[in-house]
Amino acid sequence: MSARLALRYWLVAILVGMPAAPALGQEGRLEPVDEAARDPSWVSFRNQLLNAVESRDRKFLMGILAQDVRTSLEAPRGVAEFRKQWDVDGSNSPLWHALRSALFLGSAYLEREKGRRELCAPYVLAKWPPEFDPFHHGVAIAREVLVKAEPSSASATVQVLSYDIAVISDWEVADKAPDITQRWVKVKVKNGEGYIPEEQIRSPVEHAACFVRTEQGWRLSGLAPGGG
Repeated sequence: MSARLALRYWLVAILVGMPAAPALGQEGRLEPVDEAARDPSWVSFRNQLLNAVESRDRKFLMGILAQDVRTSLEAPRGVAEFRKQWDVDGSNSPLWHALRSALFLGSAYLEREKGRRELCAPYVLAKWPPEFDPFHHGVAIAREVLVKAEPSSASATVQVLSYDIAVISDWEVADKAPDITQRWVKVKVKNGEGYIPEEQIRSPVEHAACFVRTEQGWRLSGLAPGGG
């Protein structure tokens, strides 16, 4: 682990209560949750936000940012910094994909500094088991995730994961066929090693969207690796 990566791990550990010496190679599961699914205000807001993401509604997005919104652990907080870091006004801003990806799964509450309670999506960040190193593990986010012998959907299936936590060997592997854009994640499993489509596995240190409920409604308080 590089010095920069180690520092980031320590900062994330402080935020989400992970141990200083996480284990590698253990097995576990992380069942999906959606703790705000029965909150009508959240459901309505989430639907509005998803519609805004699909239409790239910058006005709506800027209107739901918290004043101290986070973009990373290192960058200054604030709306202006968010606009700059996420290139909100750019035609190819990665913002929309990051938000869509975060909101695709359920959400869970996380206690932040000074007792601030945030709702973070996906749930992986808030519910990550502390005994697993977040930089070397990922969780399958579906009931039947096929682990392939090679980075190709046509290759043999070596194992099936259902919300299982697996050791990661490589987070970004190209498809075996050069003309296919699918990306894969190489994992270690009981039967050796295999490959999972990147959209079917998540890490707690990937981008997460965190929200706070205010008198004015829900506000985006962070869109950053590990929720910022």
